[in-house]
Amino acid sequence: QVQLVESGGGLVQPGGSLRLSCAVSGTIASINTMRWYRQAPGKEREFVAIIFNSGITNYADSVKGRFTISRDSAKNTVYLQLNSLKPEDTAVYYCNANTVWGQGTPVTVSS
Repeated sequence: QVQLVESGGGLVQPGGSLRLSCAVSGTIASINTMRWYRQAPGKEREFVAIIFNSGITNYADSVKGRFTISRDSAKNTVYLQLNSLKPEDTAVYYCNANTVWGQGTPVTVSS
């Protein structure tokens, strides 16, 4: 079984940056891809970014050019760098591997 723990969320002003982390433990060999999703208040959870074992990445159009997904295999951690943040990026951000979800980390973008 895989366990995921997110961290790094917080309050940031528009235009600011944050780096989210997702610590992975358990049966890591079973993981082919890692994804980040987010859920804003009153909205459905939406895809943000994905990283394949090959290192290939892909992003939702709304974050392309501003967010970067990466991983550190030695630390079993996946990151999401959030730059040029906008108020509409406010959401709880979740890490996902296969059918497993973390508990989420909240990001609030406000002046």
